[in-house]
Amino acid sequence: MKPLTKNLWRNIRDSLGRFIAIVIIIMLGVLLFVGVKATGPALKDSLNTTVKADHLADSQLLATTGVSKAQVKAAESVSGVQAEAVKFKYVIGGRASDVVALYGYQKGTTINRLHLTSGQLPTQANQIVLDTAAKKSGYQLGQTYTFTGGSKLARRTFKISGFADSPAYIEDTSRGSANIGDGTVRYFAYIPASQMKMPVASQLNIRFPALQTRDTFSNRYKDAVATKMKLVKQRVKAQGEKDLRAAVYANIVKTATAKAQAQLAASGTPAAAAADQAIKPQLSTFQQQATVTARKQLSTSLTWQTREDLPGFGDYGGSADRIAAIANVFPVFFFLVAALITFTTVSRMVEEARAQIGTFKALGYGKWAIARNYLAYAALAGLLGGIIGVFAGNLSIPRIVLSLYKNYIPLQQVVSLQWPLIALSLLLALIATLGAAAIVVRNELTEKPAALMRPRAPKSAKCILLERITPLWSRLSFNQKVSYRNLFRYKSRLVMTILGIAGGTALILTGFGIKDSITATGVQQYGDVIHYQAIVRLADGKKPAAARDILAKSKAYRSAGTVSGAVAKLSAKGHSLSDVNLFAPANGNDLEPYVSLRSTASNRKLTLPRHGIVITSKLAKALNVTTGDTLKVATTNGQSKRFTIKGIAKNYVGHFGYLSNPAYQQLAGNSAKPNTLLVRLQPQSSKQNDRLAKQLLNHHAIVGISFTTTAKKTLSNMSGMLDPIVLIFILLSAVLSFVVLYNLNNINVSERIRELSTIKVLGFFDREVTMYISRESIVLTVIGIVFGYLLGNLLTAYILYQAETEAVVFPLTISIVGYLTATLLMLAFTGVVTWLTHRRLQRVDMVEALKSNE
Repeated sequence: MKPLTKNLWRNIRDSLGRFIAIVIIIMLGVLLFVGVKATGPALKDSLNTTVKADHLADSQLLATTGVSKAQVKAAESVSGVQAEAVKFKYVIGGRASDVVALYGYQKGTTINRLHLTSGQLPTQANQIVLDTAAKKSGYQLGQTYTFTGGSKLARRTFKISGFADSPAYIEDTSRGSANIGDGTVRYFAYIPASQMKMPVASQLNIRFPALQTRDTFSNRYKDAVATKMKLVKQRVKAQGEKDLRAAVYANIVKTATAKAQAQLAASGTPAAAAADQAIKPQLSTFQQQATVTARKQLSTSLTWQTREDLPGFGDYGGSADRIAAIANVFPVFFFLVAALITFTTVSRMVEEARAQIGTFKALGYGKWAIARNYLAYAALAGLLGGIIGVFAGNLSIPRIVLSLYKNYIPLQQVVSLQWPLIALSLLLALIATLGAAAIVVRNELTEKPAALMRPRAPKSAKCILLERITPLWSRLSFNQKVSYRNLFRYKSRLVMTILGIAGGTALILTGFGIKDSITATGVQQYGDVIHYQAIVRLADGKKPAAARDILAKSKAYRSAGTVSGAVAKLSAKGHSLSDVNLFAPANGNDLEPYVSLRSTASNRKLTLPRHGIVITSKLAKALNVTTGDTLKVATTNGQSKRFTIKGIAKNYVGHFGYLSNPAYQQLAGNSAKPNTLLVRLQPQSSKQNDRLAKQLLNHHAIVGISFTTTAKKTLSNMSGMLDPIVLIFILLSAVLSFVVLYNLNNINVSERIRELSTIKVLGFFDREVTMYISRESIVLTVIGIVFGYLLGNLLTAYILYQAETEAVVFPLTISIVGYLTATLLMLAFTGVVTWLTHRRLQRVDMVEALKSNE
């Protein structure tokens, strides 16, 4: 083995602690960088693989008038389309009178395949397969399941033959809503299609086999589906209109014939032929009537949905996108902190080898041969840490997160190696280690051997700012004065230590901040902005009094505000946004105490203007408008009007527009009646909410009710989904912070070992020697923590901005627990490092350290 090669391994052995520290720092940086960046794609790839295996529909049609076989053929006439009609309806069943999404099972169905978790599919008339989520309600194989009489089934009682998952219901905490029972669907069920008393199917599932290789959350997939569905919708609607027109025409003719027959019979004229003869002049009119009626019925009976409309599907995609957004910021910052400290460590390692480099030069070794020795040291540490971090991060973090997504159906875990990301992370690791070594070695090799073999002259002390504050400086002890002078004497070490501690504090704080801010979204939306607990929709033409009477019977009822509500499309400056909720008080221009409108600019209370509109902040951002701009408001009923924006209100979830009653009358017409109640309730359980919903929906005056607890639960799930990532952030940030502190402290001790040995020789006690150097660490830790607070807030704010969705704003919120945890961890790490330093200084060989380098 060549001398320089032996020297390399000897350097690694003699500085094993530093070598391991470099490896660990690089490993942590790469692990989090690659691991979190790979988690978003892994989440999407896993769901894509799962729904592809179970043939999830790309789109589906819900038709209250039914789906004919001709419509199925019309859909399949479009190239690349697979279509299947299914019997489907919402019914009431089970021990707790649950709302159930009931499907008719047909053997050989290829779209939305059931995945059995236990038991068998319904092969006999009396068998039923329940949603796996129904097990939470205590249902077991072999039990009897009963539907209510109003379900209109061939039989009411079934035997549970199995439990299954469906790709149409990927999240077991949400099954959608219905207009029966309490309005909340609890689970789905399948019975033989022959047992459903339905003459035709009510749902049409559409699938595009050629698009199944695309990411279901990508714009490329969505655009392709939209393009194909445009033609599918046209043909299905045209065929549906044709079928319905024929049925309506036949019914009109039948009714007219019967009427004519009755009239002729009363006059004594022979009925059949004469009746036909009597209605022939009207057949053209009948066709026109049938066409108008068919179009009107069809326009209100067809509801198209995509995968994004399925329960839990959009939330899952949003969660993956938020993790991807966080991965663009947090791991990058984490890696930068790691790389910065590594750069410093490697630089110090080479600078400490000045005498060795001078010796090699004096012995006649070339610059490249000498440089290769230290470059190999740095490259080995960088590659070792990078490779361990790459595979540990890519293969572990995504799997941990996937395994913790317990609210979703079992996913086929797909975690592929992100090769471009791996290459980038290894390149960055080598820049942090090899790059640092190359820069410093190059500088050192420019000096002559004699200069290199002599130690650098120590930096001269300068008067510091603290000395100019005489009353304070005069009260400091000698040791304290020395420590504070040394702080500013070694400015590079001061900057690096503060940056390291500030970075660690900021990372831990950001981990807490992400979770706290997402949680705060629901708290502020349903605490500071919205004060009602339920929205009750009134039937057309019904007065609020009837609904109030039912509500008043509930002990939880506090009050109800009458408003006019509508869903509208808002447009301005070439931008538009649909599904905006419009609210206007039935009287006056104030929505208190149900909604608090506060200006985003001044936080002052906003009063609804007589001729303008107040919109929420996210809506204003989406439309690129501000106060004073004009926008167009178009309701789903066809009314439209332009309004001037009179205010922009704080809001965190959803898009809202608020009008005074006079302004709403300008939009909807003077005949528009209040159609909604905003209801304030005392806190009550989910079961109590369900009971109240059933009482309301059983009344003909009410067509729907929704509780804010549902939205709160969605936000809570959103926060819960990020818990694994946040926990990983906090743990790895804590480990990195400790390693950084330990490493910087080691560098400090190594650089000043002669100085520390000198004061030991002068008679300082071990504790005094430790405090001589640790006092500096403590001061820098405190300064670093304070800077970390600021940096953590900035980093959290930027990540939240990146993670915002189209309709959700995350207010910057970091709880006191986050600040306390970050602070206490930093102080604890400083304490541990101080203790380790104390033990090391006790074992210092003063004679060896003070030997002349010459």
